[in-house]
Formats: sequence, C-alpha cells, structure tokens
Amino acid sequence: MNTRKWVIAGVLSALSILLGVTGLGFVPVPTAVGNATILQIPAIIGALLEGPIVGAIIGTIFGVTSFLHATLPMFKDPLVSILPRIWIGVGAYYVYKGIRPLNHYVAIGVAGCVGSVINTVLVLGVIYLRHYLSLGACITAAVVNGVPEAIVSIIITLAVVSAWLRLDPLRRKSRI
Repeated sequence: MNTRKWVIAGVLSALSILLGVTGLGFVPVPTAVGNATILQIPAIIGALLEGPIVGAIIGTIFGVTSFLHATLPMFKDPLVSILPRIWIGVGAYYVYKGIRPLNHYVAIGVAGCVGSVINTVLVLGVIYLRHYLSLGACITAAVVNGVPEAIVSIIITLAVVSAWLRLDPLRRKSRI
C-alpha cells in the first residue's frame, strides 16, 4: 500500500464513519432489519479507485461503525455487522476488473450493484444462519432494502468514480 491508497482509504473511511455516526447513511424502512443503508458506497468507490485491499479496509470500517452504533441486537453480533462488510469492496473490484475491458462505464455501474448486493446477501445470509430472522423476513428485507440500495449504489458509484477518473491525471490514461 502506497501513500495514495492510505489517503483514499482514510478519507473514504472517515466518510463512512460520518455517515454511520450521524445516521445520514441509514434510511428507515418498515422491515425487520430497520434501515436501508448507503454506507457500502465508500467501500465500493475505494475498491474501484485503489483496489480490493482499500475496499476491504473501508468495508471493515463500515462494519465496525455498524457494530458500535447498532440499535438492533442482531447487529451487535460482529459476524453480522463486520465480517460481511469486508467483502463489499473485494467483490466489487474483481467484477469491475473483469468487465472493464468490455465497457468501462458499464463495469463501474455493475460493480456498484454487485458491491451493494454482496452487502445485502451476506448480511442477511448471516442473520438467517444465526437465527435472528426467518427466511421470509430476510427475503422481504432483501427486496425492500436491497433493491433501492443497489440502485442508489449504481448511480452514486458511477457518478463519483467516472468524475474522479476524468479529473485524475495519473489514472486518466489507464482507466478511461
């Protein structure tokens, strides 16, 4: 990890903490899970800009923030709140890397979607496996929370990463 990667990880981790602590990253929804979130987006963006390790670091910070500020008992379980979040940026990065040769902008959007889906599926999967909620409640939460989260992730990730890469002279030639 070079200085640039640490700085990007730090800034996006700080954003993730800010969104988590202030509650701005959570949107109340009428499901058993309680909130939809946008906190996965900094992990996705970090991974696309600087690689899977940066994405994993930011995802871990998201998970720890979720764990420390949990209001529902199931999110006070680190297997629910921390472990799944590590994989958000990792999965998003490899999807982006695989699709990028075909179409750069499609790769960004698909990676934004996949990162969000990884968050939804892994968190709800662990919630179900740990017997916090029934399968039906998890499926309902996946649809009610997960679909809007994925759509917002696509839009914000595409806007931020595209703009960043256009402005960044070090990355312009290699990415766009």
